[in-house]
Amino acid sequence: MKITRIIEQAVPIDSNIRNAYIDFSKMDVSVVAIETDVFRNGKPVIGYGFNSNGRYAPSGLLRDRFIPRLRDASAEQILNDAGDNLDPHRIRTVLMTGEKPGGHGERSTAVGVIDMAVWDIVAKVLDQPLYRVLADRYRGGEIDEKVFVYAAGGYYQPDKGLSELQEEMRSYLDMGYSVVKMKIGGDTLDEDLRRIEAVLEVVGNGRNLAVDANGRFDEETALAYAAALEPYNLFWYEEPVEPLDYELHAAVAKAYSPPLATGENLFSMQDARNLIRHGGLRADRDWLQFDCALSYGLVEYLDIVWMLEENGWSRRNCIPHGGHQLSLNIAAGLGLGGNESYPGVFQPFGGFADDMPVENSYVALPDVPGIGFEAKSELYKVLQSVAS
Repeated sequence: MKITRIIEQAVPIDSNIRNAYIDFSKMDVSVVAIETDVFRNGKPVIGYGFNSNGRYAPSGLLRDRFIPRLRDASAEQILNDAGDNLDPHRIRTVLMTGEKPGGHGERSTAVGVIDMAVWDIVAKVLDQPLYRVLADRYRGGEIDEKVFVYAAGGYYQPDKGLSELQEEMRSYLDMGYSVVKMKIGGDTLDEDLRRIEAVLEVVGNGRNLAVDANGRFDEETALAYAAALEPYNLFWYEEPVEPLDYELHAAVAKAYSPPLATGENLFSMQDARNLIRHGGLRADRDWLQFDCALSYGLVEYLDIVWMLEENGWSRRNCIPHGGHQLSLNIAAGLGLGGNESYPGVFQPFGGFADDMPVENSYVALPDVPGIGFEAKSELYKVLQSVAS
């Protein structure tokens, strides 16, 4: 087996939405296509990968460092012992050769893009959905037939008032979601509370609503929001403070009894472990949102899962950020607590297979080899355009 071609292209997201920290008007993602000399159904097996929203396309890192390392690697360095498929763990070693430890920023995103494409190939060569491959390798064959998903939205947009926000949330309920998420921290506390109460009129109660501050708050503001939010008993209060300020996060956890969620901006097992050690999180209620596509990929995510279990946490506490099909496969194959979904934004990268409806905030996965990109038609058009 050989890799015959690797292509990278930056693709714009083009969106006028914003959260508490950034707008997405100039945001883009890197799409990678890796072609092999293995044929299935008369066509070469091609694996696709892209980075999650919220981080810009790491094109320079991919083209200058990581893609050349993969191209230059020997068969023994990237294939399994049988020589008939890629070995993601060995490829991870190749990609990180010459890289110093620490500094898990844009580099982790670049490696994660390649890792996604590699796992897509691994499953396609085996002619199996990735979730089945993962279940067989790491969970004794057990698969979650359906995965919990929530609808992430509620962004700040020009001319978007309370009625427009309510209509957005109604649309998610109509799609089959029972849990939704909205942004906070981009306005005053009083205005955000009005927005929250407007959404609660639509979704019914706080257990159907999560809120996300995107790490915006200082201690005073985070605690003020915590005190104001607690009576609503929300599904979670997400990323109230800077992701790496574990001491401050612990202070919020001490003051706020309902569930917290964080982790989407921590990009390594070591950072995840420090969060568990020092962030004040509670394994009986809090949620962890590590995103494999931003965190060196699934190989690193497996290390995170095993670390969590060694520290008394369940993998069911994990609901990854990103809303992409790789995390959905991981959730089904490894038995996570669910996955984020972007039914209204970040298209065509957000969302799942075209013919898999969401019912009561659960979705099934298609029986399609690989990650399943081919079952999401608009996304597959983009991926094919990169590979052509």
